[in-house]
Amino acid sequence: MAQTINPSEKHSTSYNIFIMVLTILSLAIMVWMLLPITPETRKLLNVYDNLVCIIFLIDFFLNIRSSSPKSQYFIKERGWLDLLGSIPSFGITQYGGLLRLARLSRLARISRLMRGKNKEAMIKDVIINRSKYTLFITVLMTLLVLTVASVLVLQFESKSPDANIKSGGDSLWYSIVTITTVGYGDRYPVTPAGRTTAVFIMFMGVGIIGALASILSSLLVGSPPASEEQPPSQAAPPWVEMDIPAIKTQLAEMQQLLEKLTAMNEEQ
Repeated sequence: MAQTINPSEKHSTSYNIFIMVLTILSLAIMVWMLLPITPETRKLLNVYDNLVCIIFLIDFFLNIRSSSPKSQYFIKERGWLDLLGSIPSFGITQYGGLLRLARLSRLARISRLMRGKNKEAMIKDVIINRSKYTLFITVLMTLLVLTVASVLVLQFESKSPDANIKSGGDSLWYSIVTITTVGYGDRYPVTPAGRTTAVFIMFMGVGIIGALASILSSLLVGSPPASEEQPPSQAAPPWVEMDIPAIKTQLAEMQQLLEKLTAMNEEQ
């Protein structure tokens, strides 16, 4: 009998967290696109939506490739919903984003995997590999901040006739320059809401750059070589070092006494 392989259980904890966050982001983009927004903001959201769809399509093909049998993932694990929710809309219709509701099935499966004993194993894995998860969470937060901030800035600035941030490319460029604390000054917000969003990007940028600098320093410095570390068992206790002179004196006195006894025996 062939062994059934569930691809959802083969993924690492970090991968499941990444897919879960990406699913929530895609649903937020779907809701955002149904709201009254400017045409430029809608174009930028379509770009992000299509990029997420490409990632989910890659995830779908990896899952169905590793599943044995294929029907285990496609039918029993509702992989067909993953495929349906990964079809790019390419901006043809604003209601095409409703297909992203099919990703709720994947979100439910990941949530189910992270309950009970799996939740305890996940927490233990994060604690043991906290340095790797710190880098992973920092990069993930950077992507989220860039996505949300670029959309907000473009939405606020595209309504002002005096704005110089007029396209999705301008907004993304401004967000990248700001979050990296470079600040070229070629693009800047002029509306109160846009400047408020800019303050948020600045604070997040300081935290992200600080976290990356800490991770880089820990990787470069590392731990001292094993040859330079002296095991505790080889170190002599302080009281031993203090008693060594007294022990030497007592040994010398005992040696003199033995010599005297030997001399007396020879004379007899």
